[in-house]
Amino acid sequence: MPTVVLMDVSLSMTRPVSQDQGSEELQRKNLAVAGLTMLFEHMASNYRLEFTSLVAFSSLWELLVPFTRDYNTLQEALSNLEDYDRTCLEAALHGVSNVVQQEWGHACPTQVVLVTDGSLGIGKGSLKHSLQTLKHRPEDKKFPLPFPFPAKLFIMCIATAEELQMTDTMDNLEKLLKLNGGDGQIFTMEGQLCLKSVQSMFGRLIDAAYSPFHAVLRCGNLASDVQVFPRPEPVFLDQEVDPLPRHILTDLEIVGFIEIGDISSPPVISRHLVLPIAVSKEVDDVGAGAPEEVEEETSANQQAGKAPNFCVLLHGSLKVEGMVALVQLGPEWFGMLYSQADSKKKSNLMMSLFDPGPEPLPWLGKMSQLGPISDASENPYGEDDSRSPFPLQPSVKRSYAQNVIVWIKASGLQTDVQKILRNARKLPEKTQTFYKELNRLRKAALAFGFWELLKGVAELLERECTLLPDTAHPDAALQLSHAAQQLKLASTGDSQYSAFEQNINPMHTDFSGGVGM
Repeated sequence: MPTVVLMDVSLSMTRPVSQDQGSEELQRKNLAVAGLTMLFEHMASNYRLEFTSLVAFSSLWELLVPFTRDYNTLQEALSNLEDYDRTCLEAALHGVSNVVQQEWGHACPTQVVLVTDGSLGIGKGSLKHSLQTLKHRPEDKKFPLPFPFPAKLFIMCIATAEELQMTDTMDNLEKLLKLNGGDGQIFTMEGQLCLKSVQSMFGRLIDAAYSPFHAVLRCGNLASDVQVFPRPEPVFLDQEVDPLPRHILTDLEIVGFIEIGDISSPPVISRHLVLPIAVSKEVDDVGAGAPEEVEEETSANQQAGKAPNFCVLLHGSLKVEGMVALVQLGPEWFGMLYSQADSKKKSNLMMSLFDPGPEPLPWLGKMSQLGPISDASENPYGEDDSRSPFPLQPSVKRSYAQNVIVWIKASGLQTDVQKILRNARKLPEKTQTFYKELNRLRKAALAFGFWELLKGVAELLERECTLLPDTAHPDAALQLSHAAQQLKLASTGDSQYSAFEQNINPMHTDFSGGVGM
């Protein structure tokens, strides 16, 4: 889950903060840099696989550091920030949107960390002006929120809540958060504006969004401490009346293994990288930490690398055998572990989360009913692996030859109406076909509550009746008038005439041998 840090470098960030007598004078920008330094140091130690970008803004925006895992580069850019003019947050949010879409597209979840002092501009270009003009904009000048990709917005205010509430700043920031779908949080400083309070505020951000998820991966008597990256989000079930968040357990149990071909490409909630904790520090340590820190870690990792690790064994086995491991995430909640190649030489152990429930993949059946091959009376894959027990066949064979009408596009409805009119012009030879098509359309219209359609077709049939040539069979006019009258009665919604099971039968006339109603 990449991160974009959006840093306010307007003149208001250079305002000094009151310090104890004799202390070094600090600006709000200095406090912001100290907080971001703390965040980058934490990510360098715990989120080394996180891609992070740094964008500075005032009236314009500038990409200072494109997405990188090199936190030294980010730290260096922070120390070289320059001061610019007034604040224009809307332009900066457009910049964030462009940067993320160019690198990751529209589907990648992203975290945006906005660092500002709460002075969000005056007049045209200010956040207040942007929010006031939301509903009066042309399509090509829309406000950038919500972002066109899944995003959480964290607003770090180098100001106290009391200071922000003296103006309408807090209300405007809350509206900004709401525009983004409510995903995110506003953080303010507590107490005096100083290094200690800014570190406390960024500590709360780390706890909320950047705390590592540690778990124990088990399979029988084997176990390994792992870190799941990024941290899995709580899941809410839509079908529950009062949904409660469901969290994955920190004790992950492998319940079985299955061929990749049998599980295919299942629908998943999210995908995560699984790293063995003893080995995870070796991954991508370029630019992470000071040189002496890297040397100490490398020495420690060389010692750890000599110890057997179940996670490494599992990854290699899944890769070689072409299988996935089914893992239990919680009560009636499962996922799968598999090897995914980043390149020809590098692959990772990944975990995908299924939707909670006893049967997340219908073609496998209920997860609780899966078992080892040794329990079967005969090998379900055959002696030479020439067949597969999946997908499971349903106990009840469904018929797909039912006479069901589905109108997805207007052209489909038009085709059905034209079919009725073509048969109407060939009466009485096509009497049976005419009533068959008419009843199909009538039932579909009643099922959808499409009363206007019945009335409209009735009017078309009356028009066809007036356009009949003099040479037409007299039975044609009688049948058309009868059908139109029955459709009009059904369009009233009266239960006597609009019963779904009821059909419109041909009218008995002296010219036809049919049996009428």
